[in-house]
Amino acid sequence: MQAVGGVRSLNLDSSRPLLLATGESLSPLTIAFESYGALNSAHSNAVLVCHGLHGDQFVASPNPVTGRPPWWPRIVGPGRPIDTNRLFVLCANMLGGSMGTTGPASLAPDGQPYGLRFPMIGVGDIVRAQALLLEALGIDNLFLVIGAGMGGMQALNWASAFPKRVFACASVASAARQPAQNIAFAELGRQAIMADPDWRNGGYLAHGVRPSRGAALVRAAARLSGQSPDQVRATFKSGLAQERLSLAPDSREDRSDPNSHLYLSRAMDAFDLAADFGGALANAFQGDQTRHAVFAFSSDWRFPPEESRIIARALMAAGAEASFLEIKSEAGHDAYLGEEPAFESALTGFIDAAASARGLGLHGESHLA
Repeated sequence: MQAVGGVRSLNLDSSRPLLLATGESLSPLTIAFESYGALNSAHSNAVLVCHGLHGDQFVASPNPVTGRPPWWPRIVGPGRPIDTNRLFVLCANMLGGSMGTTGPASLAPDGQPYGLRFPMIGVGDIVRAQALLLEALGIDNLFLVIGAGMGGMQALNWASAFPKRVFACASVASAARQPAQNIAFAELGRQAIMADPDWRNGGYLAHGVRPSRGAALVRAAARLSGQSPDQVRATFKSGLAQERLSLAPDSREDRSDPNSHLYLSRAMDAFDLAADFGGALANAFQGDQTRHAVFAFSSDWRFPPEESRIIARALMAAGAEASFLEIKSEAGHDAYLGEEPAFESALTGFIDAAASARGLGLHGESHLA
């Protein structure tokens, strides 16, 4: 294990390559991650937080590379719904990511960046890489796996692929299959990156440039799609009032790798949990002993509540223990990142009930024995 530039990472033994769904293998493999809290003696209090398409592993601490604040401080931390006083929390940068985990910007065995030579990956491959990390850390099973958006897809994949290793699962503002409008937006974003002259057919690192204009368009699209319909209208109404023809430019520093976005967005678009189960989503959860909570936000048009209802109905059809809650909110898809008392209260209740069944301490209690 090592820390480079403030990023903690674990280099997995090259004798254990990651076998991808395409049949290719990936080795060597580095996985960057952050952890919070302490693992108890029984190793029964581990939580895996899965980040979304534009996220990273710094769920509860500032990003030391970009300086950005943690992205989920209202949910993960001491006394929060995912209470680090009693739970051991892990968040790993996704396979194919650009914050320390092996991805297109990483060096291939020949010493040159992978670029477009990086193999195609899917959400299942991302989950299997996380499983390798947990095994390397001596964690056989998870008390909870949770994520929103693409992170929710990973959480559902975990519960389906490793049902005996996941005690509880929470999917937030997500779907069991990428909604069509998201596929359309993602393709436009990819085309924006590839149309940037500095993309150089994916080889921009060798030329010392970045397709920054294309990447900025991707960030603008992400910002818009995270808002509610009313917020989108207000944003453009404000632009008209100021006689602007477009959104104000995104001035935030972006250290992500554009090629990484190409790969991860394609993995997200290809996600269809029912596809390997005869097209019946309930079959993906047959015999599932995992406790599930499915959350949606009323104004989310990126992952509409109906997508979460589909998940909940499939879980119930499979006989899984599941609950569904649609939170009334005017904040759109990004509501899960902000102050939503109803969501925080419901998530705390779900985690407390699961903790009680697991024999862990209740909310606010330390249970490291």
